[in-house]
Amino acid sequence: MLDPESLCAQLLFWYDRHARVMPWRVSPQDRVEGVRPDPYRVWLSEVMLQQTTVAAVRDYFHRFTARWPTVADLAAAEDAQVMGEWAGLGYYARARNLLKCARAVVADHGGKFPTSREGLLTLPGIGPYTASAIAAIAFDEPATVVDGNVERVISRLRLVETPLPAAKAELTALAAELTPTQRPGDYAQAIMDLGATICTPRSPACGICPWSHACAARAEGLQADLPRKSPKPDKPTRRGTLWLGHSDGAILLERRPEKGLLGGMLGIPGDGWDGQGGPAPAVAAWQEIGEVRHTFTHFHLVLTVLTARLDGPPTRGDLIPRQHFRPADLPTVMRKAWDLARHTLGD
Repeated sequence: MLDPESLCAQLLFWYDRHARVMPWRVSPQDRVEGVRPDPYRVWLSEVMLQQTTVAAVRDYFHRFTARWPTVADLAAAEDAQVMGEWAGLGYYARARNLLKCARAVVADHGGKFPTSREGLLTLPGIGPYTASAIAAIAFDEPATVVDGNVERVISRLRLVETPLPAAKAELTALAAELTPTQRPGDYAQAIMDLGATICTPRSPACGICPWSHACAARAEGLQADLPRKSPKPDKPTRRGTLWLGHSDGAILLERRPEKGLLGGMLGIPGDGWDGQGGPAPAVAAWQEIGEVRHTFTHFHLVLTVLTARLDGPPTRGDLIPRQHFRPADLPTVMRKAWDLARHTLGD
């Protein structure tokens, strides 16, 4: 097995020729020319990419950076605007923490991100992985960056058969042994690219992998079996109700509480699934029109959707004129209900 310095050199040689092109990334060629990554763009992309694919994030990233090109611009944005642009990316606590972090950077750090991992960890919403990624990519600190791609690469390279998540600490320690002091930002992106494009979960392309000759799992014929994972428990199913009221071209919506599922998002009044809500938001001739289904991280959700024309004021929520309402501002589960109901909302 080759030493860490040789492995890093081989991976960086591969990365210099095969790096993925991403809107938030400075290419290895541009890095050689002295172009430095923008910490704001690195941070924004890392937050967006949590639990989300690169393909899903690209358009969101372009919209965010066009509307709020600097961290100061984002810090000055209205909460509702940011939550609306985030709708569809899921894990909405990330959007709330995004604003808290931007405002902390402006208020406490003069609009500049701390340049060390330890300093980044003091910011709201930045945990160990994100701090390491920003420190390495934006500031070339030799911080060890470990995401799902890196866990897969290291488990195969070093033949770690302990199932995840129990293997996380071991994989992080092994990854740290490889983290270089030279070009740590490019190295962090290189090993993630390796996992995303070659050392994939199924059918890894070992024939073109720069580390295939050093891969202990490949030597044993186990590369496709790693990393092993402990079985996940079955997700429970929750049920609830959504009441989509309308009146003279306006739609009944409410801003959800800041804490909890879909916190701070615009939504359709509901009950029975999240510990919030209450009875129907108005006395009306509610008609059931069907169900929508959605899956969150820890449970499946089935919501019965009812609609009605409202002849009096609602007891909760606000009637928002359709011209002031973008369905795209709704979280995905609420947008499913809107798509189901919109053809029945004649006033």
